[in-house]
Amino acid sequence: MVSKIEISHRTIIFTVLLLVGLWFLVQIRDILFLVFVSFILMSALRPLVDSLERVKIPRILAVLFIYGIVLGVFSAGIAQTVPTFITQSNKFIQVLPGVVERVLPYWHIDERVLAQQLSPIGENVIRITVGVFSNIVTTLSILVFTFYFLLARTHTDEFLSKFMGAEAAGRVIAVVGIIEKRLGAWVRGQVFLMFIVGALVYVGLAILRVEFALPLAIIAGLLEIVPVIGPVVSAIPAVLITLATSPLLALSVVALYIIVQQLENNLIVPLVMKKSVGLSPLVTILSLMIGARLAGLSGAILAVPVLLVLQESIGAFLAENMKRK
Repeated sequence: MVSKIEISHRTIIFTVLLLVGLWFLVQIRDILFLVFVSFILMSALRPLVDSLERVKIPRILAVLFIYGIVLGVFSAGIAQTVPTFITQSNKFIQVLPGVVERVLPYWHIDERVLAQQLSPIGENVIRITVGVFSNIVTTLSILVFTFYFLLARTHTDEFLSKFMGAEAAGRVIAVVGIIEKRLGAWVRGQVFLMFIVGALVYVGLAILRVEFALPLAIIAGLLEIVPVIGPVVSAIPAVLITLATSPLLALSVVALYIIVQQLENNLIVPLVMKKSVGLSPLVTILSLMIGARLAGLSGAILAVPVLLVLQESIGAFLAENMKRK
């Protein structure tokens, strides 16, 4: 006997609406990316804005003041480091083939072929960097979204209460508050860690009189945003450079990076992060791999924030279901 399967009109409508909604989200994924980045920045800057507001400074002036400070420091840092970074990076790329040939003589690497492959790297890095900062629309969009998020955040609780009701709004506000705290702690911690690690590596390399100390230190600082893997990868070019000069110097550089990593793991990270993120290394690595596969470098960088949002949202949802049962 053939069974008859009936599908209600409500099921069909729900399925169509779901597919349309998913299609719509895919179409606006770039906008959602900008909004998410802006939300992360808002979470990091909000405590500073709230502190200034508590001392009777109007919120809009507090936001503009913090914008001015952050952009000023960022611009001054770029103006001071970029010229030296470009000069040392180009020189580094020119000498790297010879370094590799001396360090790995049995690999039979053609220096000319390697030079041809590496020569565009400096230009490409500069071009990509200029392209990122010259994309005025994207940058301004993030700044504008963050600006209005910071201004409107104080009215969000009242709006949700009117829209969802006091009880439901209270639950949503509690979850959003936890997400904001964790995201803000992650951003502020990462920026501070990047600066501290870069500064420690630069001072150490300068004391050891290692060439290209500035670009190597900047690489170490930037790769600090990639947990677990970043510090290890950042040590490789420094070891290669010094190994061609002196094995003893290379060992000193290895010791320097180990000391910096130990200080980071045992002292700096616990003090800065205060265990606010609380993700295990395995989960972090898996999230980085998945993020990189789905969205490249941007996905890898934002993998941990996305995971934090999912963790808190799913946790709140499961806790609410348990209460109802």
